[in-house]
Amino acid sequence: VQQLMKAARSGTKDGLERTKIAVMRKVPFLQRRDQIGKSDGRASADGSLAVWSLLDFLTDLLSAQVVRRHILGSIIQSERSYLESLKRISQEYHRPLMEADPRILSQRKIRPIFFRVREITQCHSMFQIALASRVAEWDTNEKIGDLFVASFSKSMVLDVYSDYVNNFTNAMALIKKACMSKPAFLEFLKKKQVSSVDRITLYGLMVKPIQRFPQFILLLQDMLKNTPKGHVDRLPLQLALTELEMLAEKLNEQKRIADQIAETHQLARSVSDRLLSKQLSSEQGSLVLCETLIETVYVPVVRHVYFMTVGLFVLGKTLLGPPRLYQELQELQHDLSVVEEVTLLVGTLQGTYQNLNTTVAQDWCLALQRLIRIKEEQIQCANKCRLRLQVPGRPDKSGRPVSFMVVFNTPNPLSKISWVNRLHLAKIALRGENSPGWLYGEDEGKTIASFSSPLLVCHMPVFATKSAERKVTGPFHCIFLHLSSWRTALRSTYIWVVGGGEDSQGHIEIFSLNRPAPRAVKSLQVGSAVRCLEFVPAPSRSEDLEAGGQRAASASAANICVGLDDGRILVYGSLDTAAQCLLTLHNPGGCPVLCLKHSSGALFAGLQSGVVIVYGRNQNGEDLWDSDSHRCISLGSEPVRTMLVLDDVVWASCGNSVITIDVSSLATQKSEVHSDPAVSVAHMACAGGGVWMAFSEGSSIRLFHTETLELLQEINISTRSSLLNAGQKNTRVTSLLICQGLLWVGTDQGAIITLPVPKLEGIPKITGKGMISVNAHCGPVDFLVAASSTLSPELLKRDSFGESPDSACGGEERSSDTSSQESLQQSYQGEEKGKGRGVLLQYKLRSTSGLPGWPLTAQSDGASQSSLESLEHSVEDGSIYGLSDDPDTWVRGRSCERDGARRDRVTSAAVISGGKGFRRLKGGATGTRTGGDCLENILMVWQLPLTV
Repeated sequence: VQQLMKAARSGTKDGLERTKIAVMRKVPFLQRRDQIGKSDGRASADGSLAVWSLLDFLTDLLSAQVVRRHILGSIIQSERSYLESLKRISQEYHRPLMEADPRILSQRKIRPIFFRVREITQCHSMFQIALASRVAEWDTNEKIGDLFVASFSKSMVLDVYSDYVNNFTNAMALIKKACMSKPAFLEFLKKKQVSSVDRITLYGLMVKPIQRFPQFILLLQDMLKNTPKGHVDRLPLQLALTELEMLAEKLNEQKRIADQIAETHQLARSVSDRLLSKQLSSEQGSLVLCETLIETVYVPVVRHVYFMTVGLFVLGKTLLGPPRLYQELQELQHDLSVVEEVTLLVGTLQGTYQNLNTTVAQDWCLALQRLIRIKEEQIQCANKCRLRLQVPGRPDKSGRPVSFMVVFNTPNPLSKISWVNRLHLAKIALRGENSPGWLYGEDEGKTIASFSSPLLVCHMPVFATKSAERKVTGPFHCIFLHLSSWRTALRSTYIWVVGGGEDSQGHIEIFSLNRPAPRAVKSLQVGSAVRCLEFVPAPSRSEDLEAGGQRAASASAANICVGLDDGRILVYGSLDTAAQCLLTLHNPGGCPVLCLKHSSGALFAGLQSGVVIVYGRNQNGEDLWDSDSHRCISLGSEPVRTMLVLDDVVWASCGNSVITIDVSSLATQKSEVHSDPAVSVAHMACAGGGVWMAFSEGSSIRLFHTETLELLQEINISTRSSLLNAGQKNTRVTSLLICQGLLWVGTDQGAIITLPVPKLEGIPKITGKGMISVNAHCGPVDFLVAASSTLSPELLKRDSFGESPDSACGGEERSSDTSSQESLQQSYQGEEKGKGRGVLLQYKLRSTSGLPGWPLTAQSDGASQSSLESLEHSVEDGSIYGLSDDPDTWVRGRSCERDGARRDRVTSAAVISGGKGFRRLKGGATGTRTGGDCLENILMVWQLPLTV
């Protein structure tokens, strides 16, 4: 064991293998595994097995230590290289330019170019010193996450990096202008590049601060992946990822605001209307989206299109050459008709001639037909980048409204999706329910910009009849996608809403989500009130193979499990209007089923008696679950109110404790999360490495670490808004949800609060101001669920990169649906294997060509990387600093799997809440009711901004 430890510290996998062989040789009773059964006596065999198990355990553990040491070496090398690059900027460029005699550039121009470089160098010099001391004690204390938290959580780091990033575009413009007007400066850049060992350009050096935090995040993600649970560095690494994501988010926001102000001022100087120019200069209108598009007229025209909150502006007029795709198609069709006539004439020849016969002529026809098919595919792809806008014009002489069609070509399909979604959201934002829709919790007088917050799409009654008292409980399966006129091949999607009335009957309402608002398509009645739902997706192909391909049709499809108040569990075999009950499961005492979860083929049912019943799959594959063979796990005397699945562990709440149940062994471990025995854990929501919990009493929510159950944060919801305290002593949390970086909290007063949390696999700590929705229910928020759908990456592919505007193209119009709430949470937990996860750092750098990182195209990673390297090592001629009128380029750090796969994904998400009635909050908790019965069950649907 000591030699194994020594090999791990040596940092070489080869040394570890040699040490394992040496250990095996020094243990005389250690035998090969295939000889264990031949040993004399059972004790010897058991001893051999024990040694092998210990060796395997130590091998896995020490292999992780070796990998962690390699990653630490990468961090050290990366930081050393980064600091050397920063010093080169100051020592080889900034200082010589300042001291040059005669002057190459004036100091007034030099200072803005190298703004904040010295301060960034100081920050990382201190970090390198701390890193070196941590490396020196690595053998005794393998811990580095806390160092990142201490170094990069300072406000100074945010200030200097924000100033540098916001100034980067201006710095590149100054360098470009100096290269054109000052030949001595261009010659200076060339000499510096030639004299350097790596031949890197000034651009290649100055872009490194923009790339730094995505690199840090990727390295820490690798370190976390190779840090076993229970390790002393596990929680600090997760906290470090949280801090870096918070820093990246703040940099994004400040950069977005700076770009918005710059573009608005540019637009104000360009418009001729004085009143409108004054409105823009006074910041009455904010920028939503701006891009260079190509207007499709008789001759393509380049236009700068600005989408503002006060309107749509189209500026600029640059004529391009005539479009070639349709003309080339017509030419090919003409040539094909001529060749077909020639083929007929060749067939009439009486003599025999070389290369002039019917076979050769038919080959000509086939070749032309292939070219025509290729050209038609290019035109079809170009249509996927075509944006059609119906624009109102001046009324005619009779006063009737007149509108006309404007057609633009976007650079790629993703750009079209973005425009369509923003225009769709703009229409929703103009509705009264969204003007305003949200208020800052700490500042009730300050409203939230419509495009930066979820928008209320609709609110509607759940059940058709109102005679019985029907409390709506949470639906846990829904899928939602709405991209306006953007057509996608979506299969039908549904949401199930369940409840129970005073007649002790259960009610199920099925809604279709294939329209802008949910539409009821079927109602079901059951013999008892419904308490919970669980969606069980269809088994994967690997699970079917493990089952030997013997599953019945009912066991190979998606199912809905419905828990009833009389203890039964109904299993439905279809999600749509053809829903039929396939199986009924019973529990021995007929105790009400309060919650349901599935994991690894097993169905877990939490009962009011404090028992969890586990139903296993039928081994012969003829049924879904075996009602007779089940196991009962007693957790306590309090009801099992809620359950949560994390990896291969089921979390179940019982009273003031949480019990973890291992799915394979069903072993349990109990942890107390509240000191008051009278308080129960009522709701749980997980993201990354943390679980938020709400309780049956009180207005506080608490964040616990998923691995140690350590309390990390506590928030009092009632202090977030004065609207929650009017007329009531305390506020109680009635529902929780985490969706796309927001923690949604529903209260017993009907109000809904959102709090920002990180999206990566760090700790989901609340990192900023909360918002409270002006749209609320009259009674408690019974549930909050997330619905999502993802467009297939195939849709975003560019099949060609032609020079003409018509050559921008997309892929097949397909989309892949995901399982709403679970799929969203799993994406934050890093469980979507094989799919790249985008790092949040996305600097939007306007009007600069050749910026670092991958642009939003479907070029391969190799092409993108080689493009970046060519910019860093290209000849210093000033062109790489050039301004262009190309669309925005995004700097995006990618966290991908080891195979390097990179996928651009477009996700549309919505949040659905349920409760009694609908009202608008205006200065007090009572608010204004907007008609209808306050006892009526209402669904509210919020559309979230599109994410890419």
